[in-house]
Amino acid sequence: MSLASAPVRALAIVPARLGSQRLSRKMLLARTGKPLVVHTAENLARAKSLAGVVVATDAEEIARAVEQAGFRAVLTSPAHPSGSDRVFEALEKLGRAACDVVVNVQGDEPELDPADLDALVAVFAADDVNAATLCVPLDSAEQALAPQAVKVVRASNGDALYFSRSCVPYRAGESTSAYARDDAPAWNSIVRRHLGVYAFRPDALARFVSLPRGVLERLENLEQLRWLEAGERMRVVEARRAPLGIDTALDYDAFVERVRAGGTLHGA
Repeated sequence: MSLASAPVRALAIVPARLGSQRLSRKMLLARTGKPLVVHTAENLARAKSLAGVVVATDAEEIARAVEQAGFRAVLTSPAHPSGSDRVFEALEKLGRAACDVVVNVQGDEPELDPADLDALVAVFAADDVNAATLCVPLDSAEQALAPQAVKVVRASNGDALYFSRSCVPYRAGESTSAYARDDAPAWNSIVRRHLGVYAFRPDALARFVSLPRGVLERLENLEQLRWLEAGERMRVVEARRAPLGIDTALDYDAFVERVRAGGTLHGA
């Protein structure tokens, strides 16, 4: 494995659309005194590895709010099927030469640990890494059964073997299992939950969005499986903290309370 000789230039691009099925106009909610998407941008700006933060949005309202806060916004098509497609359009408008690595962080993730983003970018010092993402330990066995908690299985070098909404790997080490083995490691020492933060080299992102949706992606409704099914590798970096994403009104209420209490970074 060869190492890149120059420092990695990383840029965060935040996909932020105005429409939201579960929480209306989520990106512009501002009971804390600033819009949610601005909280996300400000938190990303704390990462030492990021040279800049850009918001990719389909709405002029969001662009204005972001620019008033001192960040750059790029208007993108409202028709994108995923955040990755929106990020790629913004990158094309900025120019692929703008960075060595583009980090895709959803606009409703204001509490990621900046140090975890630094660790994610750091793996691109190895020039055989073209895509990477984050994971954390599961909170409980119940979470392993929850389809909204995406599980990831990794190879010994940290590359993803598979992502699933099902409980993987199977818990053969338990005495209740018909397939129990004496030498099986503790299941909770292995299983990991995926965090939907992605980093790609620009050309790798271009390849990703050009690939057809794979069978596994359509079965699991997980776009990262498209990359694996195409025979590509994705490094999975263990994060120090599990942030609380904001999907519902109750999630946002809790976030507002954390901000008013004096801090927004949530540690798992």
